[in-house]
Amino acid sequence: MKKTIKWIVIALIILVAGYVLFTQMYKPKEELEPVEQPQAFTFEVTKEKIINSVQVKGKSKYKQEKLVYAPFASKVTEWKVDNGAQVKKGDVLYTLDQSALKNEIITQEATIRKTKLEAELSEFVSQQEDETAVLGATEAERLKVLAGQETGRLNNELNKVNTDIQERELAVKKDKLKTAVYYAPANGIFLFDSTSERPQSVTDNQYIGKIVYTNELEFIALVGEQDIFRIKPGMKVQVKMTALKDLKLSGKVTKVSKFATTAAGQTNTTSQAPQFEVVISLPPDEHLIGGLSLNGEIEVIRKENATVVSSIAIVHEGDLSYVMLDKGNGQYERRDIKIGLETTDKTEILSGLKVGDTVVLQ
Repeated sequence: MKKTIKWIVIALIILVAGYVLFTQMYKPKEELEPVEQPQAFTFEVTKEKIINSVQVKGKSKYKQEKLVYAPFASKVTEWKVDNGAQVKKGDVLYTLDQSALKNEIITQEATIRKTKLEAELSEFVSQQEDETAVLGATEAERLKVLAGQETGRLNNELNKVNTDIQERELAVKKDKLKTAVYYAPANGIFLFDSTSERPQSVTDNQYIGKIVYTNELEFIALVGEQDIFRIKPGMKVQVKMTALKDLKLSGKVTKVSKFATTAAGQTNTTSQAPQFEVVISLPPDEHLIGGLSLNGEIEVIRKENATVVSSIAIVHEGDLSYVMLDKGNGQYERRDIKIGLETTDKTEILSGLKVGDTVVLQ
């Protein structure tokens, strides 16, 4: 009996195991959700204005600047102007101490007078020696007299040259003395070279500051050799200020340099990439001052009613260009095209496409 029960249990185990295995093997698989195909990006061929431009950076600069230098070394006895003050042509800016320069003038006048008196005395003595020379003197004595006369003549010429030099120097000093009271050479705003303090003494020809006309500023930009030949005087420029990004100004190219410069403004003699200066006029604006960082977009070429398409839809193969034309119903065709003016956003289509066509980016 026990043996029979044993075989029944074994048979049941085998049946259960077989059923489980059968259900696992023939269990219907879950249906997979269909994978959505990525949608192609499409771009329509349109007719619109296209502009090719050059991006430039630089600084604002006052168009009119009158530099102020000290006429001679001296102490400053009085300042009549503050930094940033409005001045008119002829206003007194400062006064220099004149005592040291006056003493130099007096001393030099005395030296010149002394030199002239010594020359007159030397000439008088020479004439007296000539008159007392013995007619029957020996050949050696006559040669000695001639040598003395020639020496005297040369000394007189040398003294005259020195006197002329001293008189010219004296005239320069007298002219400088007239500038001890320094008058403004132009109308505008006076700006010191150093805003920390006004100098109490100056050296000869020391730079003190400048007078600027704040209503006329220029945009001085530097461009590379790839763009310099595309820029011409008269081209329009959209200008933005780094400090005020929402402020937009309309400028115009007034000058294009023919010579490369370095960042310091000197002729480029190093191996660095050449830079060329472009001068752009700026309209008056209350926010404009000298030394501001500016960005400009110079309009090089403008075409109205050009046939264009997005630049990213165009594929380039060497000298050839093509797009994938949407034929409808998911059908695409390669279409070779000829392109014209190119910008970062749009490209002009000269042939191969027409307005209303749609191209895809795959």
